[in-house]
Amino acid sequence: MLIEAIDNLRRKRNAIILAHYYQEEAIQDIADFIGDSLELSRKAAQTNAEVIVFCGVHFMAETAKILCPEKTVLIPDLDAGCTLADDCPADEFENFRNKHPDHFVVSYINCTAAVKAQSDLICTSSNAVELIRQLPKDRPILFAPDQNLGKWVQKQSGRELTFWPGSCIVHETFSEEALLKLKLKYPHAEVLAHPECQTNLLELSDFIGSTSKLLKQAELSNAKEFIVLTEPGILHQMRLKMPEKMFVEVPGIDGCSCNACPYMRLNTLEKLLNCLQTMTPQINMDETLRSKALKPIENMLKMSR
Repeated sequence: MLIEAIDNLRRKRNAIILAHYYQEEAIQDIADFIGDSLELSRKAAQTNAEVIVFCGVHFMAETAKILCPEKTVLIPDLDAGCTLADDCPADEFENFRNKHPDHFVVSYINCTAAVKAQSDLICTSSNAVELIRQLPKDRPILFAPDQNLGKWVQKQSGRELTFWPGSCIVHETFSEEALLKLKLKYPHAEVLAHPECQTNLLELSDFIGSTSKLLKQAELSNAKEFIVLTEPGILHQMRLKMPEKMFVEVPGIDGCSCNACPYMRLNTLEKLLNCLQTMTPQINMDETLRSKALKPIENMLKMSR
């Protein structure tokens, strides 16, 4: 009944449901499109739907509104935030940026619209290295807000970066000890890791990439077993696409399976139905802020084609 009601309202509202890989399985299964940040940004820009229901976190829904100001953008739970975005307040970021006035500002898409508006270029984990390599070599670069991703990008690109000291609570909680135990238990397993993980974990990994790239690698690899270092929502898609392969998540530092993002999981089917019924919560944005935030996103989309 719940899914049928959502489907009926989706058609009635001419709505598209976008879901990040970190959403709960039921939402992934009902979504029109599932992806990571870059894929969802592009889909938001391309859709002909009048309403975008963004099952993700707040900064993602903001990005959809920045790209599609004429559309109604809904998020099932307005409290679905992100520690990376929340721990980089626009006023503090402005002060940090002012201390490096000659720096080209590259911000990871996991930030607020107000921080995007202060940036020269937006990137995602899937295109950050490629974009950084395209920048003039004589220009210093400020990278925000994820320092773990930044350190990996710095190593891969060969460019020295100045970091805002942020990190993701999900990717900070993985246990190196637990990973080593799993590598002993599954000696033939390939370790897949998201670059938001800490450096010590990335050094123990076989493949590092964005969520969509981890999924692609699992499909292309000859390995039959995988240890996955990212939010476990992606394992649902991996198991659906590759039922013959085995995927193991890594416990947190205290031994718990606590790496599900608490903010991503605030969205539920019940809240999804309610937002289609009431057309709330909506993402609204000042036009001046939206226009400023749009420019670095457009730069990203042009440079990542």
